[in-house]
Amino acid sequence: MQFDDFYETVGVFGPYQKIKYFLLCCTNLLPPVMVYAWTFIAATPRFQCKSPFDDLLSNNFTNQLASSHTPSAAQCYESQKSISLKECQRCFQIVNNSDYDGGVSVLSPCRSFDFDRTYYQSTIVEDWSMVCDRVSLKSTVQIVFFLGYMVGSLVFGVLSDKFGRRLIMGVSFVLMFIGGIVCALAPQDIIGHRASYPFFSFGRFLLACATRGISITGFVMGSEIVGPKQRLFAGIVIKYFFALGELLLLSFALNIRTWRTLNAVLAVVPVPFIFFYFILPESPRWLVSEQRYDEAGLLFHHIAERNKKHFDPIVYQRFVREDKKRVAANQELNHGCKALFRSKVMGIIAVNMSYQWFVQNIVFYGISQNTGAWLTNPYIAFGASAVVEILAYVVVHLVLDRWGRKLTYCLFVVALACTALLVIPIQIVLPKDSENQYILMFIINSALKFFSSGSYVIIYIYANETFPTRGRNTGMGVCSMIARIGAIIGTFSNDHLTRAWQHFPIVIYGVTSLLAMLLATIFPETLNQPLPQTIEDVERMGLAW
Repeated sequence: MQFDDFYETVGVFGPYQKIKYFLLCCTNLLPPVMVYAWTFIAATPRFQCKSPFDDLLSNNFTNQLASSHTPSAAQCYESQKSISLKECQRCFQIVNNSDYDGGVSVLSPCRSFDFDRTYYQSTIVEDWSMVCDRVSLKSTVQIVFFLGYMVGSLVFGVLSDKFGRRLIMGVSFVLMFIGGIVCALAPQDIIGHRASYPFFSFGRFLLACATRGISITGFVMGSEIVGPKQRLFAGIVIKYFFALGELLLLSFALNIRTWRTLNAVLAVVPVPFIFFYFILPESPRWLVSEQRYDEAGLLFHHIAERNKKHFDPIVYQRFVREDKKRVAANQELNHGCKALFRSKVMGIIAVNMSYQWFVQNIVFYGISQNTGAWLTNPYIAFGASAVVEILAYVVVHLVLDRWGRKLTYCLFVVALACTALLVIPIQIVLPKDSENQYILMFIINSALKFFSSGSYVIIYIYANETFPTRGRNTGMGVCSMIARIGAIIGTFSNDHLTRAWQHFPIVIYGVTSLLAMLLATIFPETLNQPLPQTIEDVERMGLAW
C-alpha cells in the first residue's frame, strides 16, 4: 500500500484540505508584495539635468530653456558611444568653460537632476540619485535581494526537509516582519546615505530569505496535503493568489506615492500571517517520509473526522509496516544536496531543472520588474501585467492536464523565444519611437509576460513532481538558488544593458529560452503519475532520451 492509496481512505480533498489549502494560498499573497514593492519604491521617474534656469521657470518638467544645454545627437555619438542617445541627453549637459579645450563646448556629467512628479511624490532613486553613473547603486540593492533569494531557497529548502514545512514557514513570517521593519527604519536622513544604504540592503536581504521560505514551503505543502488528481489544481490556484498579491501591492502603491511611507506600511503586512503557524498543520506526507508514524496517525485521524470519513487503525498499521519495509530496502538517506546526485537519472534531472529555473527567472523577473517601460502610466502597466499573469495561469490550468507537462512547457517556452526575437525586425523596419512601434512593443511585452508566467508556473509544478518527497524541498531549493542568478542577470540587464539598447534584454530572453526548450525534452512526463517518495521512484520514471 502506497501513501496515496491510504490517503484516499481519509479523504484527499475534503473540507479539511480545502480550508488548509485556502490558508496556504493566502500566504502566497506576501511574496509578490515584497518582491515587486521595488517596482514602486525604486521607480525611476522621467528626469533631466537640473539646469541653471530651474529657479526661474515654472515646475512643468518640460523646460524649453534647458534644451540649450542638452547635447545633440552628433555630440552624443561622438563622445558617449557606449550609451543610447536618450541616456546621453538626460545624463550629460553642454558646458562652456575655458578650462575645457580652450572654451569649446563639451559634455559634462550632470550632478543634480529634476524628476517628474506626475506619478510619484518621491522614490529611493530620486532621494539617493540612483541614475546615470550611479544606477549601479540601484542594481546592487536588487542583487543583494536576489542573493537573499539564493540563500533562503537553499537554506529554507534543506531545513524544511529536515525540520518540517510548518516550522520553517512560521520562522519565515517572523523574519519577513523583521526585514520589513529594518527597511522601514533604514533610510534616515539624520544618519546619511553612507550608513542607510547598507542597512536598507540588509533589510532587503532578510525579506528575500523570508520570501523564499514562504514560497517554497507553501507551494510544497499545498501539493502534499491533496491527492494526485488535485495536484494541478493545487499548483495553479496558489499562483492565482501570487498574481492577486501583485494587485494588492498595486492598491497600496496607488494610494501611497512616497517610498518611505509605502515601506513602513508594507512592513506590518506580514504580522497577521505569523499566527498561521498555530493554524496550519504539518504535511502528512512529510511526517510519513520521516517515519514519524504516531504523529502522522493522529493527523490522519483528525483529517478523517473533518472529512467525515472513517479512520481505520488496522489499515493504517498495515500501511506503516509496508512503508517501513520500503525504507529498510532503501537504507540511504535522501536528505541534502548530495542525495540528488547519488543517482545518474536524478542528477541529470536536477541539473537540467536548475537550468530551466535559471532561464525562467531571467525572463520572468526581467519582464516583471520592467513594467514601467510598457506604458507611460506605471500603475496601469503594472495592473495590466498582473491581469496578463492571471490569464496565463488560467490557460495553463485548462491545458496542462490535457497536453501534459512537457509538451505544454515546451510550447510556452518556444512561443516566448519567438516573440522575444520579433523585437529585432520591429526595431529595424519601423520608424524609431513611432506610434506603431510603441503599440507593437506593448503587445510583445504583454505576450512575453503571458508566456513567461505560464512557463514559470509549469516548471514549478514539473519540479515538484520530479523530486522525491524526502528531497523535494531541497531540490526545489537548489533550483530556486540557481534561479536567483538568473533573476540577478535579469535585474542587471534592465538597469545596465538598456543604457546601450532598450530592447537588448529581450533578445537575451529569446536566445536562452530556445536552448531551455531543447533541454526540456529530456524530462519524463509526470502527468497522472504518483508523487515520487524516494530517489528510486524517480529512477523508475527514467528519462525521455
